[in-house]
Amino acid sequence: MSTASPPLPTPAAPRRARGRPPKTADERDDGNRRQALLRAAARLFRQQGFAATSTRDIAAAAGMRSGSPFYHFDSKEALLAAVMQEGMQSALRRQTEAMSAAAGAQPLSARDCLRVLVRNHYEVLLGPDSDFIPVMLYEWRSLSEAQRSEVNHQKADYEAAWVPVLQALHASGELRGDPGLARLMLFGALNWSVQWYDPARQASLDDLTQTTLQLFLKDPEVPKGARTAARRTEVPE
Repeated sequence: MSTASPPLPTPAAPRRARGRPPKTADERDDGNRRQALLRAAARLFRQQGFAATSTRDIAAAAGMRSGSPFYHFDSKEALLAAVMQEGMQSALRRQTEAMSAAAGAQPLSARDCLRVLVRNHYEVLLGPDSDFIPVMLYEWRSLSEAQRSEVNHQKADYEAAWVPVLQALHASGELRGDPGLARLMLFGALNWSVQWYDPARQASLDDLTQTTLQLFLKDPEVPKGARTAARRTEVPE
């Protein structure tokens, strides 16, 4: 009587790696080229204006051939929209990082939160690599309705962090005016700084932040009993 050989074990299926596969060198290079085009386009759109800037100008500024932008973007208008979207994504990321770094292990007061938000916004507008957001301010009308809608969603996400801060300051009596109107006027004042600010002749970004807070905030209201107690503890000269 023959004995059948035991069946061979079925090889285990290879485990599927989690996440996306690593990018190839060509894919990484494409990403770098796209970023180079966005930076060059942002700089030229800000300096020369959207209408006066050609894709040939952008390609030359990025060190590429004249047709290279169309490998990454369908048109100059699509490149403009990408510049604005990239700017808003970067601004939101930097805002989140600034708030996290300032908070540390303890929550910030509403006043300190506003200080961080204002200082970071000035950095986004006026600091290094700051061409993206000014382009959005200058060239908004050059976008299609669909492109404006996409950028508006990003703007709403960015401004959402400001809303509860301004509401808390209004509740404490520190904010001058209605929170909704104050937000609109605050962004109007901050964004207009790209028109006149000159780092060689004007104040620092910290000085701008302090002046902005002085314009929009007042000292917190102190209960009458606390003011009376404070006067009683004053030391006469």
